[in-house]
Amino acid sequence: MKHAFINQKIDLWKQKLQIADGNSMSMDSRLFLFLVVLVLTLILGVIAIFLMTGIFTAGLPESEKMAENELLHASQGISKQYGELSVQALEYSKGLSRSIEEKAGQMGISVSDLQEHPEMLEEIISGEVDRAVFSLQRAKCSGVFFILNATVNPVLANAKNSRAGLYIKNMEPNIISSSSPNIIMLRGIPGISRKNSIPLHAQWKMEFDVSDAPYYHRPMKTSRVKQDLPISRLYYWSPVITIPDTSEEVMLCSVPLIDSSGNVFGVCGFEMSAMLFKLTYMPNNAIYNRLFCLLAPINKDTIKLQQAMFAGGYSARLISKGNDTLKITDARRSFYSYRQGRDSSFWGIHAPVNLYPEGSAYSDQKWVAAIMVPEDDIVESITRLNLLLISSLIVLVLLGITASLVLSRRFMKPIAAGLDMIKTTDLSDVPKTKIAEIDDLINYLAVHNEELYEKARRENLSLAILDEFAENTKRLSPAERSVFDLYVKGYAAKEIAEELCLSINTIKTHSKRIYIKLNVSTREELLLYINMLKEIGKEIE
Repeated sequence: MKHAFINQKIDLWKQKLQIADGNSMSMDSRLFLFLVVLVLTLILGVIAIFLMTGIFTAGLPESEKMAENELLHASQGISKQYGELSVQALEYSKGLSRSIEEKAGQMGISVSDLQEHPEMLEEIISGEVDRAVFSLQRAKCSGVFFILNATVNPVLANAKNSRAGLYIKNMEPNIISSSSPNIIMLRGIPGISRKNSIPLHAQWKMEFDVSDAPYYHRPMKTSRVKQDLPISRLYYWSPVITIPDTSEEVMLCSVPLIDSSGNVFGVCGFEMSAMLFKLTYMPNNAIYNRLFCLLAPINKDTIKLQQAMFAGGYSARLISKGNDTLKITDARRSFYSYRQGRDSSFWGIHAPVNLYPEGSAYSDQKWVAAIMVPEDDIVESITRLNLLLISSLIVLVLLGITASLVLSRRFMKPIAAGLDMIKTTDLSDVPKTKIAEIDDLINYLAVHNEELYEKARRENLSLAILDEFAENTKRLSPAERSVFDLYVKGYAAKEIAEELCLSINTIKTHSKRIYIKLNVSTREELLLYINMLKEIGKEIE
């Protein structure tokens, strides 16, 4: 009975300490979910910060900074190089004009009469080869030329568009080698080539075709119209052109040849080839493989691609598809958007480049240097970086969930072990769990179990006495039982004597025998046992 009572109490505690049942969640699951929510909250906070700070446009600020640096380098380099070429072209023009005028005078003619004396052109041109080569090497450009307003053979059918002169190219202008430059002749009389040991270009022609040559006609026309302007305001930079009968794209700096009387008798200048421009202004494509630099004329918000110089591993001109303009549209942060029809678009930045001084006859012509990259490349780069960022966040979430699971189990393991110890019958020998709360609970339950045991022991003892008392009532004689039954009903001795019509002495004799048989000393003790039996609901048979 003792063990049954204690087991009943232990079962009650088990029910109170039950962690999970059909309608509840275990502590480790609750802790795991709490940690997962915490991790997700932190990740969402990080994402919110990324959104507010623009991290999801990853790489765009760096791209803008890179483009700005490249543009600064290119625009400054172009301004300096083109400015130096312009100055040297002016010096070349002045020296060449004086030399040709003097030589023509020695031959008894004026420079304005060269057209009338084609037989003298070879000698005059041949005398200027050394000057041309020297100027070419000094300028470190890709070519030098001069064109006279005369032709060697005026009777030819196309004589009006054919002009004598000299065009020498340096095929390796980017290599500093003054001792043995790779010089060839693109235009000029072949006898001059043989005399000076200068090989002919594969696309050599003897004279210039000026039928569509703005680098020839414009400087000559302008210098005749604006005779009040000094020669430093008359030089002209042609947009990119392809030299007739060749595949070479070049920009030409043309300066009029003017004699001492103000007569214009030709042009001279230097060449900037597309290859030299590309080698000189190749942008750093460490971030974008198709990043390119261009120098182009601009008209309001339109850039003319077909007249532009390109540097880079990619040329927007290659995908122009007949549309040779770029439309500058809205700016995005530091980047501008450059539209090429409906299909192609570029992002980049541009800056003005001054090819002419103030007061120049061509100061209305505006040029820009620009750094651009196809829009698809930037979008792809940002998308790739964002995917990497999102993947990293997903990995962090998974790591956080895994860590939450491991931590929750690790945290709950000693607690679960402590609860298993609590479920044991004897808590007096349970080892310490090193968790203060669990150890306190075990101590409390151990003490409480002892109290319950002691109480149960006392209760069991009282029940045994009452059982013995009830059993002893069966030993009473009929006369004694009659008296006992009236005691149970609450009668006093005198009342019992009257009820049974017996003398008081007889009642006292029966009472003594009852006390002896029931192991009590007094009527009050007898009544106590009777009342205790009534309280526990036990009937006296």
